[in-house]
Amino acid sequence: MTHQHAGVAVDVYSDVVCPWCYVGKRRLERAQSQLPTVATQVIWRPFQLNPTMPQEGMDRRTYLEAKFGSQDSYRRLEEHVAVAGASEGISFAFERMRKTPNTFLAHRLIWYAGKHDQQNFVVDALFKAFFEQGADIGSQAVLTDLAASAGLEAARFLRTEEGAANVTAEEAAGRRLGIRAVPYFVFNKSYGISGAQPVDVFVGAITNAAARRAEEQLTRK
Repeated sequence: MTHQHAGVAVDVYSDVVCPWCYVGKRRLERAQSQLPTVATQVIWRPFQLNPTMPQEGMDRRTYLEAKFGSQDSYRRLEEHVAVAGASEGISFAFERMRKTPNTFLAHRLIWYAGKHDQQNFVVDALFKAFFEQGADIGSQAVLTDLAASAGLEAARFLRTEEGAANVTAEEAAGRRLGIRAVPYFVFNKSYGISGAQPVDVFVGAITNAAARRAEEQLTRK
């Protein structure tokens, strides 16, 4: 009989316009690949960094200057994240990004993808489209195309309000947990890690969560 570790559920609170969320996703995946005997299930949860963003989005430079005060401040941040991204195989192309989108529609698409077991693929496609191609991921047309790349027909869904209440409720649950910045990773609903931590931190968190789950299962028997 092969010994299988107890499973670990990882709830990731993230926004698709957060570069550190993209880096964190890659590092979590590297940790998962180092622990092939632990069954991990990753669930992507919504967290809007700019919940008051106009629905059509905003010119990116205008937005960043309002948020950071000067081009120099955000250029330094971009350089820092670009170096971290390069080490994870991500080619950040900040110069291609013209607009900061409202991400509510993208979060609804991620919720919808979750119903079809395609969350991870869709989240990856959204990060890649925004950060590497400069796509407007607030646009229904762009989101419909990204969904199609995962084999999902999303045009009708995106025109309705389906999933909107679910996304709002999930985001509120995250804020009730005290989450104020993303990425934020919750392991088996009991232990949280903030930020795109080094891979070994994720390895430790998954290992600990699996061990705790295994102990709980033993004490129940």
